[in-house]
Amino acid sequence: MRRRQFLIGGSAAASFAALHGRSAWAARGAAAGGKRLIVVMLRGAADGLNIVVPHGEPAYYAARPRLAIARPGSIHGALDLDGHFGLHPALSPLLPFWRDRSLAFVHACGSPDPTRSHFDGQTYLENGTPGRKTTTDGWMARLLDVLPPAGGVRAIALGANVPLILTGRLPVANMPVGPGADRPTVADRPAVAAAFDRLYAADDPLGRAYREARIVRAEALGGQTSDPRSAEARMADNGAPPPGGFAKAAVQLARLIDREPDIQLAFLAYGDWDTHSNQGSYIGVLAANLRAMADGLVALARGLGPHYRDTVILVLSEFGRRLKENVSGGTDHGRGNVAWLLGGPVDGGRVFGQWPGLAADRLVEGLDLAVTTDYRAVAAVLIERLFRPSDRDLAHVFPDAPPGSAALAGLVNA
Repeated sequence: MRRRQFLIGGSAAASFAALHGRSAWAARGAAAGGKRLIVVMLRGAADGLNIVVPHGEPAYYAARPRLAIARPGSIHGALDLDGHFGLHPALSPLLPFWRDRSLAFVHACGSPDPTRSHFDGQTYLENGTPGRKTTTDGWMARLLDVLPPAGGVRAIALGANVPLILTGRLPVANMPVGPGADRPTVADRPAVAAAFDRLYAADDPLGRAYREARIVRAEALGGQTSDPRSAEARMADNGAPPPGGFAKAAVQLARLIDREPDIQLAFLAYGDWDTHSNQGSYIGVLAANLRAMADGLVALARGLGPHYRDTVILVLSEFGRRLKENVSGGTDHGRGNVAWLLGGPVDGGRVFGQWPGLAADRLVEGLDLAVTTDYRAVAAVLIERLFRPSDRDLAHVFPDAPPGSAALAGLVNA
């Protein structure tokens, strides 16, 4: 059996190697320009109003007597960004990036589709066609279609399966992370591992990808705990692990990028953001998740080293949470959210977007932060500045893309 056939068909290869495409990788010419986009998805609808806190809005404090983050200058208060917005205190490790202007946020951002279904919202965030479920490929996969070819691994998803956002015409690698990723498999047996070593001994893209996966797999066998979440929470998370393992995965991803510089696109997803109850304020479930996110983003930025200057990390969630807290000490499904952007090409130190305000007559149905910036507009700006596609190619990525937004001017200086 040839190596390429084995990689496509062998489940042992998939479970062990941790880099598994829908078909084999093909060497396809000269390397691309070195820019890359990493998307991190927060499955479950993260509460953007407690991530980037509108502390200049009295309505925020009136609606959240228990959950609001205190004003800057107070004990456990928000970390002031610009006099109107502040950062949740659990995200304090990100402040150096804000100060060096490589961190930015886009508030009141999201999908134009009004769904409050996690399943539908995540589908629309990944397929790039809000309101249309029949789109079966993802916008990052379509972006891969139009990027210049490279000789090695070009796109990778960290997770048990290739997600919708990277499902498309071209092969994509994936590397399991989170609970269960460290469970020994048949391919961890010494005799089987030795056979794989012989099969992928050549110095070519397949062989190099296999050897990198061996290193990552050995690190993954350090042990992780089982997933303790409820069935309802796991449905909202769509298979994504909680963010506690993000820092470890970030280090692994940074190493992969350093060893496989042809990687242009990467995707990670983390769950546990569906905070209908016991959300907490400066401490609690949301705060713990945000600390994990901060640690992971710092680890990724530092791990990238010189690659950081050519990389943008985009953090998105399917929709936001309702302005008013509920009787269970949580927040219900809402609309507008906040997008995070981190990386050398970002012209940060600013909160971008058109802020609609939280007055009752500015809320959607009198309940939710409005969406004034389509998430596709944010992604399109990144794609335009990082990869310089033609108008036709950009239309392939986002076939129903909204017009450019003046509120995003200067977001990226690549």
